[in-house]
Amino acid sequence: EILSAYRLLAETEGVFVEPASAASVAGLLKAVEEGLVTRGESVVCTVTGHGLKDPERAIKQVAMSEPVAATTEAVARELGL
Repeated sequence: EILSAYRLLAETEGVFVEPASAASVAGLLKAVEEGLVTRGESVVCTVTGHGLKDPERAIKQVAMSEPVAATTEAVARELGL
């Protein structure tokens, strides 16, 4: 659950935290799932540790992407444009 929240923060918010900092978000997601917090409520999750404390964990979580040629056409194709 914590690693899922860790990835979610990076992918959707652009926030690179250490796994321990993702625990508050993981707890919030669990609380929503269990109905303890409803969608639309205001909630604050404190994330204080940056991801550079554990860069190896981040590397293991990232899928390697295929290189794209440095041409307008190739980039547009990759973006589905």
